[in-house]
Amino acid sequence: MVAPFATHVPVLLHPLLDAVAPVAGVWLDGTFGAGGYSRALIDAGAARVIGVDRDPSALARAAAWCAEFPGLDLVEGRFSGLDTLAAEAGAPALDGVVLDIGVSSMQIDEAGRGFSFQKDGPLDMRMGGTGPTAADLVNRLPEATLADIFYVYGEERQSRRIARAIVTDRAKAPYESTLALAGLLERLLPRPKRGEPHPATRVFQALRIAVNDELGELAAGLQAAERALAPGGWLAVVTFHSLEDRMVKRFLQLRSGAGPRGSRHAPETSAEAPRFVLAPRKAILPDEAEVAANPRARSAKLRVARRLDAPAGPVDPAALGLPQVAFGGAL
Repeated sequence: MVAPFATHVPVLLHPLLDAVAPVAGVWLDGTFGAGGYSRALIDAGAARVIGVDRDPSALARAAAWCAEFPGLDLVEGRFSGLDTLAAEAGAPALDGVVLDIGVSSMQIDEAGRGFSFQKDGPLDMRMGGTGPTAADLVNRLPEATLADIFYVYGEERQSRRIARAIVTDRAKAPYESTLALAGLLERLLPRPKRGEPHPATRVFQALRIAVNDELGELAAGLQAAERALAPGGWLAVVTFHSLEDRMVKRFLQLRSGAGPRGSRHAPETSAEAPRFVLAPRKAILPDEAEVAANPRARSAKLRVARRLDAPAGPVDPAALGLPQVAFGGAL
């Protein structure tokens, strides 16, 4: 048997299974990746799991082993449309949805995908293989737009300085490789102290989010999960950075009737019938043993909620505090 997650350890897997126990019925794994959550859900009692991934290479890898797990069906697509994908797969009402947001270990490890600043490869970063690449953004966007992407999606304080240097350098030769961009960032930014992230971390995160519209996908995916879940169904979301977690937290607060007061980033909304109950109310964090065994887990947070019977309804992305940078017309 080919191990489905030989290079990828599912984060917060056991706390997730404990939170949604007993596992039963039909689940959708909206970020299939290496299949770790899907396999665990079937082993825990799910009758069927629909594994969805926008990355065709992830599904191709799973072809070597997925037949050994009866009840596992694979679908290529984006989790922003998971309710439609589930209905097309014959499951219009799901008993659970799990989302592991962000880039997978396999994508980072494959240099040719362009996600890693530690391995040389084309500056690509596309999860699905279509649309503009990270190189397109770096080499073609105006300086101000690049700075906005680095600041909004990467929370990079040196965003304007970095954008200015990129625009100056690309006039001589375009940025085509990951190490070329990482090298610029290493020269521009202070050497990290022990325990601090690599200087390229925030810029690479920002470009990846922009290339794949990750936060827009998340906002749409949360609403799609609300539409797809049957009363009593579970929504479990694992996030890895504050931008993602704030959106998930805000969504669940709003949809459970526990939303905070509005702000200039997330306007206050009128009270509606709750669609979810938080279970538990706060995020679940990895324990020391998991972080020691899997350093990728150190920034992870798991939020879990159970669907109530109030009908699904639209959510204004602005109410989730969705940060946006408009750049499509510039490419």
